[in-house]
Amino acid sequence: MTQEPINSPQNEKLKLVRRLAEPRGRAAEGLFVSEGEDLLGAGLDAGWEPRLVLVAAGSGIDGVAVQPQLIERFSALGSGTRAIALWPLPDAAAIGPDPAAGCIYLHGVADPGNVGAIIRSATALTGSRVVLGSGCADPFSPKATRASMGALFANPPRPGDVGSTPGPRLALSAHGGSPLAEAIAEIAPKTICLGAEREGLDEGVLGACEAEATIALRSQAESLNVAATAAIVLHRICSSAVHPHPQTAADKRDLS
Repeated sequence: MTQEPINSPQNEKLKLVRRLAEPRGRAAEGLFVSEGEDLLGAGLDAGWEPRLVLVAAGSGIDGVAVQPQLIERFSALGSGTRAIALWPLPDAAAIGPDPAAGCIYLHGVADPGNVGAIIRSATALTGSRVVLGSGCADPFSPKATRASMGALFANPPRPGDVGSTPGPRLALSAHGGSPLAEAIAEIAPKTICLGAEREGLDEGVLGACEAEATIALRSQAESLNVAATAAIVLHRICSSAVHPHPQTAADKRDLS
């Protein structure tokens, strides 16, 4: 017997989705939400098992059917999604560093879109683990999850302080330090430390770093977005001998 699609906003499954849009709800339930077929596929491909999948009726996607206008109403991103999946939050204690791939340490990066984008770049370019220090956005919020484009399933971030990351460490600064290429060549960093765009890194993080570097900008520019900075640094490392990258020679030429 075919089950009728969910057609009431009072349905408990839909109310759970709404609760998970908030940090308190995610902490209480131990779950987070992804929206869209691409993120659902990324989670499944990485071996994750969703606790629940809600799909727009008539979409042909496996899951619990919901009236299409209702699933759009409960979308946190307002993207007209056809699939909402609920996943268990990973055990932070079980996510260890990967010294071979290195780390990106974030301090005070409060915008979830930036956090998600950095996870995406780290996963794509070096496989670096993203470690979230004080004041960072929740990487499992709907906006961060979407910005990661599913990379957090393959490379889940973890909370931690700068001392939990492998050395040597390189701090990125908007207005001080050595040229980036020189600093990378000098210390072969295992961890890249990035701070909020306005405040930067505090003295405690800077004191834990072996070197400080900056990316040269045109005189009219004040600074770079932190996610753009992360992508530039990761690309530079990926193109160097610091972290050998499992790409073909042709792929490496495309990155140069």
